[in-house]
Amino acid sequence: MKDQRITEEAKRRLDSLFEAFSIVAEETQVFLCNMEYDYSRWSKELVETFGLPSEYMYDAGLIWERHIHPDDRKAYREGLEDIFSGKQLGHDMQYRAKRLNGEYDICTCRGIVIVDESGKPFYFGGAIRNHSQRSHIDTLTGLRSQYGFFDDLKSYIHNKVPIRIGMAGVGKLAEINEVYGYHIGNMILQHFGRYLMEHVTNRGGSYRLDGSRFAIISTLLDEKQLAQSYEDMREHFRKGIKLDNLNIILELNAGMLSLNDFNVDDQTVYSCLNMAYEESKLNKHGDLVTFRNELTTESRKRLEMLHKIRASIAKDFSGFYLVYQPVVDAATEKLIGAEALLRWRNEEYGTVPPDIFIPFLEKDPLFPKLGEWIMETALRDAQKVMEYVPGFVINVNLSYAQMEKADFTDIVWNTVWRTGFPQEQLCLEVTERCRLLDMELLKNVIVTLRAGGIRIALDDFGTGFSSVGLVKNLPFDTIKIDRSFVQNIEQDEREKSLLNNFTDMASTYGAKVCVEGIETSGMCDIIRDYGVHSFQGYYYSKPLPIDEFMSRVENGPECFARAKQ
Repeated sequence: MKDQRITEEAKRRLDSLFEAFSIVAEETQVFLCNMEYDYSRWSKELVETFGLPSEYMYDAGLIWERHIHPDDRKAYREGLEDIFSGKQLGHDMQYRAKRLNGEYDICTCRGIVIVDESGKPFYFGGAIRNHSQRSHIDTLTGLRSQYGFFDDLKSYIHNKVPIRIGMAGVGKLAEINEVYGYHIGNMILQHFGRYLMEHVTNRGGSYRLDGSRFAIISTLLDEKQLAQSYEDMREHFRKGIKLDNLNIILELNAGMLSLNDFNVDDQTVYSCLNMAYEESKLNKHGDLVTFRNELTTESRKRLEMLHKIRASIAKDFSGFYLVYQPVVDAATEKLIGAEALLRWRNEEYGTVPPDIFIPFLEKDPLFPKLGEWIMETALRDAQKVMEYVPGFVINVNLSYAQMEKADFTDIVWNTVWRTGFPQEQLCLEVTERCRLLDMELLKNVIVTLRAGGIRIALDDFGTGFSSVGLVKNLPFDTIKIDRSFVQNIEQDEREKSLLNNFTDMASTYGAKVCVEGIETSGMCDIIRDYGVHSFQGYYYSKPLPIDEFMSRVENGPECFARAKQ
């Protein structure tokens, strides 16, 4: 780094030349260095994408080197030394640079040296092309792409402009592609894009996101007007559209939110919008779902809270912790396992119930990283329990977002091996929501894990319409009966009949039964007669932090038996 600081006049000239570079950048990001002062200006997008300290930097070459993959640094350093020593008057190199989220992008950097009247190197400038960023225009529909959507969204947030955002998509497009071919599917997307251009563009921006989803951002439409626009569009496509002599009727799904608070980032907003869209798709038959920024008990907006929860993942999972609810043997009431449950808290919001943030996080790209942390933490805590209860089994919940990742089974095995945990004492719980995955993919994952000794449980059995189908098609070690089917079993004969049917079915498919929601001794006495393997519920214990759980476990495997309550 140079000892002297750049003068205001030199900085003004740098800015002027930088703006000239930027005009001809053509989807590359510009940098320019005054070599006399080693003072640089870098494009704002580079700063935001890679987490650089500022657009203006002294010793930017060294700062940028810290973002380059360790295997690529030597070549980068040597190239930069040749530039500043005068051996070279330019460079053209490719390397991997680490984004703010920790992932690496492949970048091509081309630069030239500009000399002064005496031939002395004066400026070093050029452009960086990030190959993982594509054009801001979607080639199929002509709308702005997902990259354009995020650029515009970040701009509105930065400038604190209130907006309404809608996300709409074509339902069952994959089935249409299978029946009619991908060319029809593409024509549908083009027709959808044209509709948005004709009916929305004069009141907001239109975007093609991934797959069959589109978005609009409007500063003019209020929620009521945006909702009416969606209903008009829904009615249009329900009448059918003519494509290649076919009349194809389309069903849509949609979510919406209003952004009036700007203490959030674009990814948090997108995750909230996704959550509303998924609710429309899965539970509302395509009706528009609005994400509400409802106030919490402490009068804080929900969106701000979710932003902080999401940001906690990147801050070494600050605020997240696990609690453990015991699972006891139905016959002896001895401790045989526990279910690990996620919680989050901080001083501002207190402890936030998981049903508020889990649906939000499930569709977030950061969730698999959180899932890996949950698994490793649970396994290490379980090893402490195993010193007192050798056969202790830890149950860890999975999200379908984790299971759809191509390297999911590798992540599981690496976690097991890294912790030295006996795989036969790990039980992974999936819910009825895993039906959203391709059934063959889901089956391959489960069969692969079970082949290595890991147990698989179906959680909340009976709460979804496809639970029985999952049991028929997938091999489960345990079926967990949801509390809603037994909460009145002491008075309701129908619940007894249902439980009898459930246990018979589980036995047919070779699975054990665990009943959740046990709250009274009377429930235990009745349910035990139906061949149930294990119990879980508040009658034995509420979920406990590991320290409290261990203080009970140290008294032996009967520590949660009702006689000791």
